[in-house]
Order: sequence, then C-alpha cells, then structure tokens
Amino acid sequence: MAQFYFKYGAMNSGKSIEIIKVAHNYEEQNKDVLIFTSALDTRSGQGSVESRVGFKKNALIIDEMTDVYEVVKNITQDKKIYCVLVDEAQFLKKAHILQMARIVDELDIPVMAFGLKNDFVNELFEGSKYLLLYADKIEEIKTICWFCHKKATMNLRFNDGEPVYEGEQIMPGGNESYYPVCRKCYQNPGPLPKNA
Repeated sequence: MAQFYFKYGAMNSGKSIEIIKVAHNYEEQNKDVLIFTSALDTRSGQGSVESRVGFKKNALIIDEMTDVYEVVKNITQDKKIYCVLVDEAQFLKKAHILQMARIVDELDIPVMAFGLKNDFVNELFEGSKYLLLYADKIEEIKTICWFCHKKATMNLRFNDGEPVYEGEQIMPGGNESYYPVCRKCYQNPGPLPKNA
C-alpha cells in the first residue's frame, strides 16, 4: 500500500541529495520515478533538482496551474511509475498537496515530498502546512546550526551580512541568503563566519 511522506529539514540539511539518492535507488533497479520541483525555485534553472554537493537531476515543473495528479495519471498510461518525488514542496499550494494525496490513494504510487517546514520568520509555508496535515509519515532531515553545535530547526535570512526578520515570504536563495540555525542563534546569531 502506497504512502504519502513529508520529509522536512532546515536549509542545507540534504533534502535535494536525498531525492537524488532515492531516485537513483529506484532507477538502478529499472524502476521509473517522476521528479517534480516548484517553478518558484530558480536557483539552478527551472526544471532541475540540484544538491549543494553537485549532483543534479531533471524534474518536471509545478506551477500554480499544474494538476500533479493528472500529469502522473497521464504518464502512467504509457509506463509504470514506482515513486513520485517532489522537491521544494513548501512552495506548493493546498490543491497540489491534495493532488499528491490522490496519487497515493487512487493510483497507489508512493509520494515523497521534501521541503522546508517554516520560513525565515518561523511561519509555516502553505505547502508545508498541508503536508503536515495530509502526509501519512512525517520525517525530519537533521542538520546542525551554522553558529553553534545544536540541531538547526529554523532558517535565518541574511542581507549584506545582517539578519533579516521581515519581508516577502518567498525569496529563493542558497548559502548566500539563508543559514540553518537553532532557536537560540535565530534570536542572536552573532557575526557570520569568514567562509560564509
């Protein structure tokens, strides 16, 4: 029986490399997967999942008008799909999350959605909120705080070396803009390390 997974973690916790690893494990056994990513993530160009360690996979794009269920259903008419993997799931809308639940429930294909849980002001993203509500299994992908040795649970946005606590919720970026931090360092991060 297929299940719906939400695997979340702070920035730099290895979510994208996990997607690439899972896809590789299926594909090595000649089992086709579908990889999706949000149209809002343009860091490495639209239509790809890329990890910070340099691995990259092509992906189908989800924009506001995409019906993920219909895309998968149409593809399965020509070939068997063993798993659907979704990167940057926090950027998705409630409708997308419900469509992914239908893929699991009606097409019996497991869906693994990966993303951030909370934004830089510690509010839930829309996609994450509904993933927390609808996923069968919720798993945290852990990483450490950029400034200390504790587990990172938050994402801190920086601009010109200074922490930012207000602004637009969605501003795609990587290590140049966001750092994984613990609760204590979120409030008082100290200076950025020299290599940041």
